[in-house]
Amino acid sequence: MTVLSPTQAPARERVLEKSRAITKWVTAREAFWVALEALRSHKLRSFLTLLGVVIATTTLIVVMSIVNGMNVYIADHIANLGANTFVLHQFQWAQGFDSFLKARRRNQPIRIEDYEFLRETLQGYQQIGAMAQLNPNPTARYKGHLIDEINLNAMTPSFADIGREKVESGRYINDADYRHNARVCVIGQDLVEKLFANVDPLGKEVSLAGLPFRVVGVTERVGSTFGQSQDNFAIIPLTTFRSIWMARPELLVFIKAPDGPHMTELEDEVRALMRARRHVPYKEDDTFGINASDTLMSAWRDLTGTIFAVTIGLVAVFMVVGGIVIMNIMLASVTERTHEIGIRKSVGARRRDILWQFVIESGVMASTGGIAGVLLAVCIAKLVNIVFTAAVPLSAVIVGVTLSAAVGLFFGIYPATQAARLAPIDALRNEN
Repeated sequence: MTVLSPTQAPARERVLEKSRAITKWVTAREAFWVALEALRSHKLRSFLTLLGVVIATTTLIVVMSIVNGMNVYIADHIANLGANTFVLHQFQWAQGFDSFLKARRRNQPIRIEDYEFLRETLQGYQQIGAMAQLNPNPTARYKGHLIDEINLNAMTPSFADIGREKVESGRYINDADYRHNARVCVIGQDLVEKLFANVDPLGKEVSLAGLPFRVVGVTERVGSTFGQSQDNFAIIPLTTFRSIWMARPELLVFIKAPDGPHMTELEDEVRALMRARRHVPYKEDDTFGINASDTLMSAWRDLTGTIFAVTIGLVAVFMVVGGIVIMNIMLASVTERTHEIGIRKSVGARRRDILWQFVIESGVMASTGGIAGVLLAVCIAKLVNIVFTAAVPLSAVIVGVTLSAAVGLFFGIYPATQAARLAPIDALRNEN
């Protein structure tokens, strides 16, 4: 009997560990190539086997891509009120229909007196501005050119630092325009293209709702939202709007905080001032709405959360169906390779070697379906992005491939167990 010295025992243990690691690697590599060969040899069967996994992965990634693209789009085009900016309005945006009906009976419009009160009383804001819109949308005309409908926005000069409309040429409305009810306007790129195609618009008189206004500025292009142009507008001083159309218009008051941490404090202060001004009892709800970008994004995420929950249900069904098909195919593979299993066991393969071989084969098959689903989903997302919006997030790719591999490993356990339990003698008798 050989006795190992204290220095030889650890060395022998390291050799055994290395040998076991090599064995595992060889088993995994062999199983991987056997699975790929099976997929290559039986193309139609492989396609039908992996169809459920491919559909599930494709559906998951396409939906995640559309939702991700929509999140970016909503944040950039709809929920973009400006950096550190919130809006005081008659209503809370993105609320339920029942809540809106209740607020419609209770809430009062924001008036010019409310804006002036906040401008004088509120502390710590960077900018504050008010805006109103003329409804219905008026016409715009310059000589023989006509636009049937434009957005006529009446604003305070402070919107030069608050709004997303930035002046490209000329200037914004200023304090002098505001004080003297000047008939001046700043126009968007749609008006420039349709009314002043070959003319410099600055200094020209354009007819808005039948009244002449002198163009003092042109804004940079904003773009479109869901195919609706955001450059079809004219901006005039709020005082001019009040003197011509409506003495006490319904306003939206935009308040810009100096930074993010102060924004919540300002919202709370505005709420306290408006409740005190309107004598709202502490037990009752606000009679106004304070809205920030987070308000819209939160409502949008609630909606997409519902969509995603339905998608997860569909994906789960497809994955289970795909997993059951893979399990059946692996059981058939075990039957076809019974003789091979007997040979492997007769030359020293252990149960766990056979078990891992078939589990890995099943995982590789499902992962191949997942990868095919990812490639198909990327192509579909690119096509969707041409007509709508979609952006494939890396997380969707990782989730898709990982989920498909997990399904393959899970549903491959039973066939692998059946293969591992085969007795070598009985397996060798099988001539299939």
